[in-house]
Amino acid sequence: MPARVHALLVVRSDADPWHVERTLSALAAQEHPVAALTIVVCGTPSTQTQEHIAASGAEGIIAAARHTSFAQALRLASHRLPAPNAERPDDAVWLLPHDAAPEPDALRRLVGALETNSSATVVAPKLVERTDPDRIVSLGVTMTTLGRAVQLVDGYLDQGQYDHVEDALGADIRGMLVRRTTWDTLGGVDPALAGADEGLDLAVRARLAGDRVTLVPDARLAVSSPITARLTPRTSGRNTAASGTPDAPTAYAARTAQLQRRLAYAPALAVPLHWLSIPFLAVFRSIMGLIRKAPASVLAEWAAAATVMVRWGAIARSRSRIRSASRTTGVRIPWSLLAPLRITRGQLHHRLDGPDGRQEPPATRGELHFFTGGGAWTVLAALVAGFVVFVPLLTWPSLGGGGLLPLRDSLTGLWNDAAYGRRALGLDTVGAADPFAAVMAVFGSTTPWNPSQAIVILWLLALPLAALGGWFASTRLSARPGLRITGAVVWALAPMFLIALVQGRPGAVLVHLLLPWLFYTATAARRSWASAGAASILTAAIVACSPSLLPALLVTWLVALLFSAGGIGRVFWLPIPTLALFAPVIWERGLRDGDWWGILADPGVVFAAAQNGTDVLGRALLVAGLPTPDLGGWSTLLPFGNWAWVLVLPLGLAAVAAFYTGRLRATLALVGLFVLGMGTAMGAAMITVQSNGPVDVALWPGSALSVAWLAVMATALIALNAPAHRRVRAVAPTWATVIALCIAVLAVPVLIAPVAGQGGALIRNGPTTTLPAYVAAAGQSDPDLGTLVITPLTDDELTVRLVWGSSETLGGASTILTTRTVASAGDEELAAIATDLVSPGAADPTPRLASIGVGFVLLAPSESASAELELQGKAAMNARASLESVGDTSRGSLWRVQGDIAPRANVTSAVAGLAGTIGIIQLVVFAIAVLLAVPTLASRRAARGHPRLLDTRPAGATFIVRPGVDARSVAPDAVVGVDAGVDEVDAATPAPDATDAAAFDPAAFDPAAFDPEAEPGATIEPVPLEEEPEFIAEQASVVLAPRDGIAEAEDLVDPEASGGDRDDPWEDQQ
Repeated sequence: MPARVHALLVVRSDADPWHVERTLSALAAQEHPVAALTIVVCGTPSTQTQEHIAASGAEGIIAAARHTSFAQALRLASHRLPAPNAERPDDAVWLLPHDAAPEPDALRRLVGALETNSSATVVAPKLVERTDPDRIVSLGVTMTTLGRAVQLVDGYLDQGQYDHVEDALGADIRGMLVRRTTWDTLGGVDPALAGADEGLDLAVRARLAGDRVTLVPDARLAVSSPITARLTPRTSGRNTAASGTPDAPTAYAARTAQLQRRLAYAPALAVPLHWLSIPFLAVFRSIMGLIRKAPASVLAEWAAAATVMVRWGAIARSRSRIRSASRTTGVRIPWSLLAPLRITRGQLHHRLDGPDGRQEPPATRGELHFFTGGGAWTVLAALVAGFVVFVPLLTWPSLGGGGLLPLRDSLTGLWNDAAYGRRALGLDTVGAADPFAAVMAVFGSTTPWNPSQAIVILWLLALPLAALGGWFASTRLSARPGLRITGAVVWALAPMFLIALVQGRPGAVLVHLLLPWLFYTATAARRSWASAGAASILTAAIVACSPSLLPALLVTWLVALLFSAGGIGRVFWLPIPTLALFAPVIWERGLRDGDWWGILADPGVVFAAAQNGTDVLGRALLVAGLPTPDLGGWSTLLPFGNWAWVLVLPLGLAAVAAFYTGRLRATLALVGLFVLGMGTAMGAAMITVQSNGPVDVALWPGSALSVAWLAVMATALIALNAPAHRRVRAVAPTWATVIALCIAVLAVPVLIAPVAGQGGALIRNGPTTTLPAYVAAAGQSDPDLGTLVITPLTDDELTVRLVWGSSETLGGASTILTTRTVASAGDEELAAIATDLVSPGAADPTPRLASIGVGFVLLAPSESASAELELQGKAAMNARASLESVGDTSRGSLWRVQGDIAPRANVTSAVAGLAGTIGIIQLVVFAIAVLLAVPTLASRRAARGHPRLLDTRPAGATFIVRPGVDARSVAPDAVVGVDAGVDEVDAATPAPDATDAAAFDPAAFDPAAFDPEAEPGATIEPVPLEEEPEFIAEQASVVLAPRDGIAEAEDLVDPEASGGDRDDPWEDQQ
C-alpha cells in the first residue's frame, strides 16, 4: 500500500510571495502525490501570499503568532495529523519551510527510501541553491564531541561525487521525511533549540531510540537561503555564508542549540559540571571569536549562555523526550555506537584548514614588492640619513629639551602614571591621567631595562619609520613603485615632522608616524575587522598624542559612518577605544568642571617656542605646511630663504591636478580631509588653553598640518598615478621626481640643525632625572617622597611645583595642572608655603612641609630670575633650623627637611575602586581591539580577495589593452571607449549588440580626431562622442566592475609600445 505523506508547511509573514508560490507549485507537481497539506502561517503575510495559500488546496490552514518558531509551528500542525495506522507503517510527515521547492521526483525518492529500508525512520534530501542548482547547500550533518554541528557537505559543486553517501548522524530539517510513528515517539522537534540544529537533534534522538537516519542524495530541494529560512523573523539574519561568519542572531541560535543539546545528551551526573562550565567556556569562546574577527559572536555567546543556564525546565523536558522515546521503542543505543558518525578533531581541522574544493573568492591582490619595488632601499636610505642627522644621540642616555623629559625608571612607575588616581605633580591632584601617559607607558615598556631609552631609539629611527609608513600609505594609492617611493620621501621629509623632531615634541612625532598607518588601515576598515581593530587602536593613540585632532577625526568618522554602504559595525567600532581612553577626562574636565577646551590641550611638557600665529603671513605659511615662521630654517640660513615656500608648489599643483583626472570621489574625500586638517591647524594657532608659568602657550598646529599634508600627498599621488591627458601622463614620472627633490631641499636646514646646533634645534642630552642626584636616589626608594621646587621669576614673582618621587617625567605631566585657570586649595597652600620659605622673618612653614610628605626644597635657577629674590630665598632658608642645606647642585640649591616626614596621603577607597573599574574597562576594550587587529590565516586569505588600491575610478576601473589585442576578448561585457580626456566608461553599461551597431550613426564619429601615428591593431568600439577625442595609440580603455566600492586598476602598458622597460619603476606592479 503506497505511503501516505502529510506535508507540514510553515510560512513566515515576511515570506516572498514568489517563494511561496514556487513551493506550493512544486508540491502539487510531485510524482508521488502529497496526501494532505497543512499550512501554518506565522503572522500576517502579504495579500498575494494569502491568495497563494488559499488556492493551495490545503486541508488545514493554521494562524500563529509572528514570532512562532519552526518547532512550535510544527507542533501546532501535528494536531492535524490523522491517528497512526498500523496497517500503513510507511505513512510519513514531510517538514517544509516556505522557501524550499522540491524537484518533481523528490518525494517519490524519499518515500522509496522508507519503503525499501524498514529500519530507516528518517530520510533527508539533498539541499541545493535555488539560483545555482549545481551548488550543494546541505547534505548531512554531524557534530563534534562537544556538540558543535558541522555540515558534512556544503558549498561544493554538485557533480554526483557525494551521491553514494547514505549514513549520517543527522541532516537539515528542511525537506526531512519522518515516519508517522517515529514522529509521535520522538515528540516532534524540540522547541528549546531556538531555531537551529532541529534536524540534527531529531535524527540523534531517533538513533538513540534504535532507528536509522538515511540520506537520499537523488532527492533534491532548492532552497533560497543556506542557513536562515527556518528561523523566526527576529532571529533570521543576513546571508553570511559568503564571509563564513554568521551574524549575531544566527550565532545565538546555533550556540543556544549546541548548549541545549549538550545538557540534554550528557549523563545525569555530568549535567551540573557542564552547566558550571558554561560561563568559563563563554569567556574562552569570546576571546576566540575576537581572534576569528567575529565580534558579533561575543554577544551571541553570552546571550546563549545566559539563556541556557536559566532554562532548567527546557533542559529537563529535552532529557525527558530522549528517555520517553527509548522506553517506547524498548531500545537505548549507547553513544559509543554513534561515535563513528561524529566528526573527529583531526577531520574538523582538515575541513577548516585544508583544500576542500569550495568556491574561493579570486585573489585580486598581488604582492607588495617592498624589496623589488624600491621600498626597502628607500627605508634604508632614510635609516642612514636618520643616523647621520641624529648622530649625537648615539651616546645620549636620554633626550631633553623642548617637550622632552625622562620616563619612569620602572614599568610599575610607567603604568602608575597612566592610571586614575594621584598625579605625580601637585599637592592634592587626584584624577584621570592624560591618555598620553598610557601611550608613553606602552612605548617605555618596549625597553624595560631603561624606559627613557625608548625615546632616544624613536628619534634615531624616526626618519626610516616615517618613510616606511609613507610607503605603505602610498600602496593604497598607486601600484607604481616610483610613486610609492615619492610618497615615502614626501612623508618622511614633511616640514612639520622634522620641526617636531628638532624641537623635541614627542606627541607630534608619534602622530606623524602613526597617521599613514591609520590611513592604511582605516581605508579598509569597512570590509575587514582586522583593519578596523588596528585603526581603532591607532586612532586612540593619535588622539592621545594630540587631542586637538579629536574634532577633525570625529567629523571624519561621522562622514564615514554616513556613507558606509556596508560594514557599518566595523566603522562604528573605530572610536570606541578612544572613547574608553578619554571617558574619564571627558567626565572630569568637560562634564564636571566645564573645561571642554582643556581636553584639547597638548599633553606632556608645556614650553614656548616659535610657531606661526593667526596673522596673514602665519596662515599662509600654515597652508604651505610650515608651522614655524622661519620657513623650516631657511629664513635664518640664507638671505633669500623667505622664498623657500615655493618648494611646496610642485606638490600642491599635482594635488590640484587630481580634479582633472576624473577620480572625483576620492579627490573630494581627500580635499575634505585637507580642509579638516588645515582648519584644525589654524584653529590650534588661535587657541590658548595652557601656560608655562606666566607665559600662555597656544596649541601646536603641526599635528593637524600632518593630517593636511597626508591629504595633499594622497591627492597628488592619485593625480600622478592615472593622469587623464597623454602629455600629462608622459611627464608624471618627472613631476614626481621634482616633488621629491623639492621636499628634500626644503628639509635641508632642519636636517642639519641637530648637527650644526642651529635652526631652532632644542633637543639636547637629557638627564635621567630633573632633580638633584641626592633627591633622585631618595625618591627611587620612596616614590611618595615629595620635593618642593621653587623657581624665581621676577623680584616679586615665583613659581612653585611639588614633584613626587625621583623626577618629573613625561608620562607624569598632567594637563590638569597646565590648563587650570583657578587655583585649587592645594595650589594656594603651596604658594603660601613657598612665599613663607623665601621671606625672611615669616613663620616657619617647614612643619607643614613634613606633614604633607615633602622631604626636600629646591630653589631652581631661571634665566629670567631676579638675583635679588634668589639671594633672599637662599638666605631665608639657610636661616631656618628645620632645613638642612645640602648645597648647590646642577639643578639649584637644595635643602632637606629635618624631622619625621609623614607619608603622602593615600587615596580614599572610593577613588581606588573607581581607578580599578576604569582600568578594567579600558583593558577590556583595548584587549578586544588587539584581538580584532591580530591577523589570522582566514583574515589574510579574505584580504587577498579585495584589491589594495582605493577607489580612484569614478564608475568602473580602467586597465590597458595592448595594441593588437581585441578588447572584447579581455572584457566581453564591458564597453570599450576612446580616451577623450577621461579613461573610464561606466561598468554597468552592457556591450553593444548588433542592434546597437546598426543604429550607430557614423557621422557622429570623427576619424580625423584619431592620432595619425596611432599603431593599428587595437580594437575600438566606436561610440558617439560629444567632443573631439584624443586617441592614445598605446591604450584602449576597458571597464572592470569595482568590488565593494574599491577598484584596483593597474596600467599594463606594453613596453614595446611605450618605449619603456619591464623593470621601469614607474610601471605598475601587482
